[in-house]
Parts: sequence; C-alpha cells; structure tokens
Amino acid sequence: MKLTYRDEDGARLGSLLWEFGPGRRAISSAMLGGGIGPAEWALNAQVVAGYSRMDPVDHLLEMAPAGPGVGMLTAASVDRFVRAADGGAEAAATVGLRVPTWAAAPDGVPDPELAPLYVPGTINIIVTVPVAMTDAALVNAVMTVTEAKSQALAEAGFACTGTASDAVCVAVRDHGPEELFGGPRSTWGARIARAVHTAVLQGAQAWANRDQPIT
Repeated sequence: MKLTYRDEDGARLGSLLWEFGPGRRAISSAMLGGGIGPAEWALNAQVVAGYSRMDPVDHLLEMAPAGPGVGMLTAASVDRFVRAADGGAEAAATVGLRVPTWAAAPDGVPDPELAPLYVPGTINIIVTVPVAMTDAALVNAVMTVTEAKSQALAEAGFACTGTASDAVCVAVRDHGPEELFGGPRSTWGARIARAVHTAVLQGAQAWANRDQPIT
C-alpha cells in the first residue's frame, strides 16, 4: 500500500493505492470497478468535503494506474487510515462519521447536509485475502464486512450503521481452490470480520477523538 498526496481544490489531499498485480479479482460497491471482476489495484482517494464533481469515475481514472481496478472516494483524511489483520485476512479502513446514518431511515427525511455526490463522512473498507472465492462467497464476504463495520460502530458509541456513501472492496485470488462461504462463521469470513471490526473500531474511536493521532 502506498500513500501519496496531491494539491487539488486548494487542499492537500491524500490517496491510498494498493497494487496487487495480476491474479486478483474483487467484489466492490465502488463507482470505478464496481461489481465482480479482475482487479490489479485498489485506490482510495481523498476529496474535499464539499465535493460536487459530476464525473467521479473520470476523476478517479485521472488518478488511477493502468489496468483493471477499483476506485473509491472519501472526504475522510486517508492518512488516518487503520489497518488490521487476522490469520491472513487484511483490512484497511478510512473512517469519516460527520453524518452518521441509519440504513433504515424514515422515507422523505434526508440526512443533514447530504447531497447526491457529497461525501462529508465516508467509511471505505478494502479487504484482501490470499484465497480464491466463489461469486456467492464474495457476496457473503461483503455482508460480513458490513456486519462487522456496524458492530464496531455500535461498540464505539455511534448511533448508526454507517454513512450514506460507504464503499467496500474485497480482493481475492482469481485461481486455486475456491472457498464456498464468506459468512462470519466460515474460516475466512470470521477472519475478515475480526480484521474489519478491529480497523473500523479503531478508526471510529479516532474520529471521536480526532484531535489526537492514531496510535
């Protein structure tokens, strides 16, 4: 993983880049490279809090390396990322919680300060595992990531399941024996859950005390 900076919109903004190389595929909810497909890299790019560009995919492509990959945006400070590992599963999270959100909210009641492409606080999670998974197991793994994230937020004292702009990426090998399950009681799902829980919990606690550095 590589952390770099760029000057944009009058701010110094960071980007986190994972370069997996060939032999990986990913499932993701990201705007760039979303769905299930080959992934040679993953990019988590910081933007200004009032981000309003209507071409986020083109913007990500301007920052991304060549080849297929996954790109996501956040207004959280990416240099405050948190990494955690468990039994070969690795998770990295950037946590912003300025507009914490319940998934099931009343119809017609917008979250404060939220606009279509506004990302005032986003939780982006990138997970890697050194095994192959079936498509169904990948979907299950995304569920596991989301459940572990919500558990961590509750334990950190936030009344939310996340934010309205959260994104996730789970990258696996594209060859070898495929894991059939990705739920929280499967071998790799349990490892994913623990890694994500640790990373998001530390990130959420740091957000609550963001005048202090992450240790």
